Amino acid sequence: MSADRYRAAGWWRPERVDDLVLRHAGALAGRCAVVGEQRRMTYRQLAAAVDGTAARLHRLGLRAPEPVLLQLPNTIELLVLALALMRAGCPPVLAMPTLREHELRPVIATLRPAALAVPPPSRAFDHMEMARRLIKEHDCVRTLLAWDDLRALCSPADGEPVHGDPVHGDPVDADPGRVHASQPHDIALHLLSSGTTGPPKGIPRTHEAFTSVIRAASDVSVLDRDTVYLAAIPVTHSFAFGHPGVLGTLAHGGRVVLARSADPAHCLDLVERERVTHCALVPGLAAQWLTDLRDHPRDVSSLRVLQVGGARLDPALARRLATGLDCAVQQVYGMSEGLLCFTRLDDPDDMAATTQGRPAAPGDELRVVDDAGRTVPPGTVGELWTRGPSTITAYAAGARPPEAFAPGGFYRTGDLVRLDDAGNAVVVGRVKDVINRSGEKIPAGDLETLLMRHPAVCAAAVVAMPHPLHGEAVCAVVVPPGDDAPTLRELRDFLRAQGVAPFKLPDRLEVVAALPTTGVGKVDKARLRRTVAELVAAGRQNPAGTTAVGQESPSSSRSAAAGVSSR
Repeated sequence: MSADRYRAAGWWRPERVDDLVLRHAGALAGRCAVVGEQRRMTYRQLAAAVDGTAARLHRLGLRAPEPVLLQLPNTIELLVLALALMRAGCPPVLAMPTLREHELRPVIATLRPAALAVPPPSRAFDHMEMARRLIKEHDCVRTLLAWDDLRALCSPADGEPVHGDPVHGDPVDADPGRVHASQPHDIALHLLSSGTTGPPKGIPRTHEAFTSVIRAASDVSVLDRDTVYLAAIPVTHSFAFGHPGVLGTLAHGGRVVLARSADPAHCLDLVERERVTHCALVPGLAAQWLTDLRDHPRDVSSLRVLQVGGARLDPALARRLATGLDCAVQQVYGMSEGLLCFTRLDDPDDMAATTQGRPAAPGDELRVVDDAGRTVPPGTVGELWTRGPSTITAYAAGARPPEAFAPGGFYRTGDLVRLDDAGNAVVVGRVKDVINRSGEKIPAGDLETLLMRHPAVCAAAVVAMPHPLHGEAVCAVVVPPGDDAPTLRELRDFLRAQGVAPFKLPDRLEVVAALPTTGVGKVDKARLRRTVAELVAAGRQNPAGTTAVGQESPSSSRSAAAGVSSR
């Protein structure tokens, strides 16, 4: 059995995530562990907050192994609650704050969390109201943890138990007995898949498997007690959470700085103020850092390592980042399902700029195959399959869809890669039709299905279009049933009403008389992508209600496009 082999090799150790992360709480008790927007916590305070919160969760009625869904911004409360839930044996489900009902419904239906933790309402979106709607649909959720509850729940000092917001009768009897201690082979947390093949799927990570990932990623990132890690992207994303991210930094006695947003000006101010040494970004954000620094110079000389992942990094941008920030640029390629590849900090400059690295963990295998599943020669492009101590063998509830898992225990990544002579992966694309918008994966088929529900759409295709900031953006190509075509604003509003996440909303709309097809009658996506890319390159005004990508205009017009039959 693979698990026994991983344990025998020492890759999986008998340790828990919360213990690994807080192992320095005694020796570094008075040292700052985490910096939030309004307060700081020492290691002693963080450990006390985690222990106290775990006890309060038990009194609140949560019992192992009930999951709890966390859809929180980068705050100290998120960190404390996630670690406390692991300590209590209630796996946290890390959900990006940008997800909406359409994405969360299948997650809740599969994982059946006992509680939801959400941020306070804002002008942008009311997560509380969405949570109440979801709770009405799912009787597994007994408790809604509102923001005021979380502030009290996650305080360092143990006090009276909070009551939360029971939503299905009284909470479970709050036995003040000992908090459950999970075992290394138990599920520590659930990550969510990026949604490349449909709605997000739960990714169960055991303590022993996830701690092995944290340790391996930390080693190749060269984390130590002097590390100051800036969490600029959402901590509910595995990249910032534990790859190596926040958890890896704390496990090595470093300091974590939580950015309230990914705004470049805000993040660069934190780099200067907190003397940040490490940060992880997607390529679009990294490019914005250079622009902001050019316009508003700051002292970022403390920065040692900038990790870039989530989407392929253009080699020219990689070189500009290394020069402009005067630090090492470390490419990271991986997935929440497990595999993590890193360029090494001592790699030659050309290798660091042009490849996405090699596995961080010993025992992780890479196999590049053709359409028939046969291994291809080195340097040949094919789909990447992987297996090893870092990678799951099933999704939540034991689901092993054949499009995700291959014989022999391999996980099908869906990425087209080639391996160089040193074993580094070079990612060249996706096997399936997925749009990669600043690292957020958007399955085209999912949006197409929803667009077809609009009364003014009788056919729809969604394709990627080039974008200078996001790498790729979303273009919807629709065929109306008559002369009255929908506008981009109308379609975006319609999708919002379906509970679609904001990052998935179309940035451009092309209205056509018919979708181009291949010789076998399939929609010719390659032709559509070429045509849209030509329109973008030519600077053509968006013909259905926008003047720039993502910037809506009250006007609406249509124009003919080469390769697309427009009306």
